[in-house]
Amino acid sequence: MMTSCSKCGDKAVIFVRYNGTHLCRKHFMEYVERRVKKDIRKQKGKKRFKKIAVALSGGKDSSTALYIIHKIFSRTSEIHAITVDEGIPGYRDKTIPVAKRLCRKLDVEHHIVSFANDIGITIDEIAKKNDEIGICTYCGVFRRSLLNMKAREIGADVLVLGHNLDDFSQSILMNFVNADLEKLARMAPHYRIQERMIPRILPLRMIPEKETTLYAILNGLDIPMEECPYAFSSRLVFRRIIYELEDRNPGTRHKIVKSYEQIRKCLYEMFPLAKLQSCAICGEPTPSDICRACELKRKLGLLTISPDDKD
Repeated sequence: MMTSCSKCGDKAVIFVRYNGTHLCRKHFMEYVERRVKKDIRKQKGKKRFKKIAVALSGGKDSSTALYIIHKIFSRTSEIHAITVDEGIPGYRDKTIPVAKRLCRKLDVEHHIVSFANDIGITIDEIAKKNDEIGICTYCGVFRRSLLNMKAREIGADVLVLGHNLDDFSQSILMNFVNADLEKLARMAPHYRIQERMIPRILPLRMIPEKETTLYAILNGLDIPMEECPYAFSSRLVFRRIIYELEDRNPGTRHKIVKSYEQIRKCLYEMFPLAKLQSCAICGEPTPSDICRACELKRKLGLLTISPDDKD
């Protein structure tokens, strides 16, 4: 028996368990886009975006983020996509072509930066060193650094990330469990602006992963099946916890985000923005003498220069 849309009676393509509605293709698309627009307005306030940079990996979430941002802002803003090639054979070489095709389809300028060229080492090469620092730490620090530098070079007013509701709620829970309130205060979306740091917004942060995937499929977006071979971090534990909680109590993910939003201003008061200075080695903004990226580069033997050697 066909399940009908709760809005119009047409064939439903999804059951939204946390609000008890069945939606057809048309009403599902409207439902997703309406929530994205509402949350973008909340995140950006009265700011106008003349130039928008989107972090585009080629995966379903970042592709969906670019597609929706293009749909909403293409008439009023200049949109760019930035792809970071970490140097992971069998993974990133599968997703970069997807990112290129989407940018051509949407007529979006595409910028590719790489660990090999811009950091001096690939993730695969770092992994072979068996360093006590987790591979995801290296990747996260270097990715954030490259994205900020390229977005600033482009002249972007904002950097869009494709984190969905599952990602966002997992990050909140993980930081709470680790008692890392300062990291909670620093999480995107960024309402507090720091010089030379491009603020980030998360248009999909209230859209569950399942809905992001379906939206991508219904809009004909490519969905690479490859997963990062290094994705074995502790986040997977929190992912399972969130899934179990959501299964038992539909709407749990939204409530986690709502709770975070209610304490966010208190976190801002507890952890005011650090005063930034220029890194003594690379010149990038940092609260310390040497930025985290340069610290890691030096640990990997990529830097022979010391701060005292700089003019």
